[in-house]
Amino acid sequence: MTTTNTPPNTLWLGRWGFVLAATGSAVGLGNIWKFPYITGEFGGGAFVLVYLACILAVGVPIMMAEISFGRRGRGSPVDAIRRVVHESGHGSFWSIFGWMAMLCGFMILSFYVVVAGWSFSYLWKMLSGGLAGNSVDDMAAIFAANNANPFTLGAWSTLVTVLTMFIVGKGVQAGIEKSVSWMMPGMVIMLGILIGYGAFSGGFAEAWSFLFSFNTEGLSSEGLLAALGHAFFTLSLASGAILTYGSYLPEGHSIARTTFSVAIADTVVALMAGLAIFPIIFANGMNPGQGPGLIFMSLPLAFQAMPFGTLFGVLFFVMLSMAALTSSISMIEATVAWLIASKGLTRKRASWGVGIVLWLVSTLAMLSFNMGADWTFAGRTFFDWLDYLTSRWMMPLGGLGMALMVGFLLRTEIFREELGLSRTQHALWLFMVRYVSPLGIVLIFIDTLGLATLQIGTQWPWLLALLVLITVVGEFASPRLRQPAS
Repeated sequence: MTTTNTPPNTLWLGRWGFVLAATGSAVGLGNIWKFPYITGEFGGGAFVLVYLACILAVGVPIMMAEISFGRRGRGSPVDAIRRVVHESGHGSFWSIFGWMAMLCGFMILSFYVVVAGWSFSYLWKMLSGGLAGNSVDDMAAIFAANNANPFTLGAWSTLVTVLTMFIVGKGVQAGIEKSVSWMMPGMVIMLGILIGYGAFSGGFAEAWSFLFSFNTEGLSSEGLLAALGHAFFTLSLASGAILTYGSYLPEGHSIARTTFSVAIADTVVALMAGLAIFPIIFANGMNPGQGPGLIFMSLPLAFQAMPFGTLFGVLFFVMLSMAALTSSISMIEATVAWLIASKGLTRKRASWGVGIVLWLVSTLAMLSFNMGADWTFAGRTFFDWLDYLTSRWMMPLGGLGMALMVGFLLRTEIFREELGLSRTQHALWLFMVRYVSPLGIVLIFIDTLGLATLQIGTQWPWLLALLVLITVVGEFASPRLRQPAS
C-alpha cells in the first residue's frame, strides 16, 4: 500500500488501543444521561434499532472516512487532509476542513472542561459530605452555589485541564493508551456494580421497561431526528479527535471492523449507564427527564436515601470523571499533534503550551456562570457561543465537507486501498458517504437551526425521492461507482 508519507514513530500498540481511546472520546458526560433518556422517551427498543440504523447510515461511513484520512495522511487533521488531497492532485485549500476540525475540538474542550469540572467537584462533595440536602431544590442551591464562586469553579476546571495535559504530554502509548486502557474498563466495571445494585433497588424492572420496551408509537418525527442527531454527534466526528487517533492506527488493522467496534461499544456503554442510573431514579420516585439536573441534583438526593449511598455515589462520580477525562484527552490531541509536526515542538512543550491557552479560554467560559453572566452578545454568553458555534455549525459543516470531499473530490482508489473492502462493500460505503450521510447531515442542520419543521414520519417519501434524485445526478456527474476495481 502506498501512503502519502512515512509512518509516525508513535502508533497504538494494537487495534484495541484505538477502540478504547475512540470509545472514551465518544462516551462523554452528555452521553451518560442523554442517550438513555431519549431512548426511553422515544420508544425504548424501537428507538435503539432506529438509532443503530442512523449510526450505520450517517456515523459509521464518515467515521471510516476520518480514520482513513488519518492513517493515510499520518498527521494532524490539517496535515493528513492536505497530504491526501495532494495525493489526489488537488490544492491545499481543502485542508480548511482540517483547520475547522482542529479548531472545533479546541473550542468544545474550552467549555467542556468547565462541565467536566462539575464531575470532579461532585466527587469531592460526595467524599466530604458536601451534598447534604432534603429536596431537589436544596441540591439545586448547592449546584448554583458551586457555579457562583469563580474561584471554586475555576479550580476544578483547572484541575481537568492539568490532568488532560499531563496525560497527553506523556505520549500516545505511555499517556493516552495506557490511561484509557484502565479508565475505560474501570468505568465499565463501576457501571456493572451500579447495575448490580439497581437490580435489587426496586426500580430495575421499571428502568428495563423504560429502556427496552418496543414501543413503535413513541417513534415520532422528533424521535427520529433525535436518533439522527445523536448518531452523528456521539462519535466525536468532525472535531479532529477520530482523524488524529486514526493517524496512530497501525497498517493491517481493519478500519471497518474497528469503526463498528467503537460504535457498538459506545451504544452498549450508554445503555449500561441507563441501567445504572434509572433504577435509582425510579426507585425514589424521580423524573428521568431532567437533563443534566438528573446527575447533579436528583441522583445525589437518591444516593442519600440508599443503603451504602455514599459508596455508590463515589463510584458513580469517579466513573463520570473518567468519562469526562477520556473525552477531554481526545479533543486536544489534534492540536498537540499539529504543533509537534508543524512547529517542531516536543510533546510536553506542545501539550503545556496548548494547556495554557486552553486554560485562558476556558476561564472566560467558566466566568459565564458567575462574574461574566452579564457579558452577553446577541443574548448568549461566551460559554453559550462556544456551544452554539461548534454543535450547530462547525461539526455539521465539517462532517458534510468530509463526506463530499471523500465522495466526489478525491481518488476513490485511495480509500479502497485504505479500507481494504471488497468491491461490493466499497461501492456500498461510497454510496452511503456520498449520498445518504450528507442528506442525513443536512436534515440535522435544518433541525438544529430551526430552519423548517421536519415531519419524517410523513415526509419520508419526499426524502426518499430526493435521495434517488441526488444519487442519479451525482452518478451522471461523477460515475465512480461504476469504475472497475483496479
